[in-house]
Amino acid sequence: MTARAEGALVGLAMGDALGMPTQMLTRGRIAELLGSIDRFLPGPAENPISPGQLAGTVTDDTAQALILARLLIDGDGTVDLTAFATALSDWHHEMEALGSLDLLGPSTLRAIEAFRAGASPTETGRWGDTNGAAMRVAPLGIVHAPFPLARLVEQVAAVNVLTHNTRIANAGAAAIAAAVSAGIEGASIPDALEVAVAAAEFGAALGHATPGASVPHRIRWAISLALGEDPLEAIDTLVGTSVATQEAVPAALAVVAAFPHDPWAGLCAAASLGGDSDTVAAMAGAVYGACCGVDAFPPDAVVELESANPGLDLRGTARTLAGLRR
Repeated sequence: MTARAEGALVGLAMGDALGMPTQMLTRGRIAELLGSIDRFLPGPAENPISPGQLAGTVTDDTAQALILARLLIDGDGTVDLTAFATALSDWHHEMEALGSLDLLGPSTLRAIEAFRAGASPTETGRWGDTNGAAMRVAPLGIVHAPFPLARLVEQVAAVNVLTHNTRIANAGAAAIAAAVSAGIEGASIPDALEVAVAAAEFGAALGHATPGASVPHRIRWAISLALGEDPLEAIDTLVGTSVATQEAVPAALAVVAAFPHDPWAGLCAAASLGGDSDTVAAMAGAVYGACCGVDAFPPDAVVELESANPGLDLRGTARTLAGLRR
């Protein structure tokens, strides 16, 4: 269990770092500018979010996942919404002070601005339906066992109230949390993907209704496309990799389905897709790591990741979270 918990956080950060230089670029432009993604690369000058960022460094995906992890540890497996809002707000201010362009996403920022203005943290997530909840949810999947599945999804939705209290966001975050949780429990990748779809169906019944396609239906469809002759072309042109939950989460799980036996190849493929590629690759990495363990990633890549991000303590945090598992 410990190796799989470590794998979930290391995989999340690894996918995040691989996708850092390609985020918001198109798949075609990535191929022209960077060629084949087969290693950590620095942020190119034309990247609108990460120009000049050092190779192997992570983005807000990992930062927010670790914020959630620390709160889960502090709360013995539960998250205080006021503390969560304060931590996200403080992190955003710190990044602004550093001149970073990698800040809170649209749903989270809207919620935190409302919180700063005096709104209750139980009301701030009314319209949040983008992929921020899913990208950072892996620590919750480490702490909470997958079954009963409805209980796990309720835990996800309780955290999402702050920023993403919608059926779309709950479905997407539930899918990633459940896949991670099932993997840590010992599930294979195919089994974890089945659990992800079932969890998305539970999540799609929780929170406020907003317009958008069914997340569980799109996950099933995306996985079926990934089993075809050209999965990356299908994910890019049909599924999409934007910040929309109903694109990013199915895309991430489709990548995992397309490369079930080679996590590194899957993460490099996810990074090559562009769009919100750091988030797509981060979610895929969390699932890969949970199902396959940290040793499934190339050791030299793990060393490079940890060296480029000193102080993150991904493995120590994962072990502490696993110790809280219930």
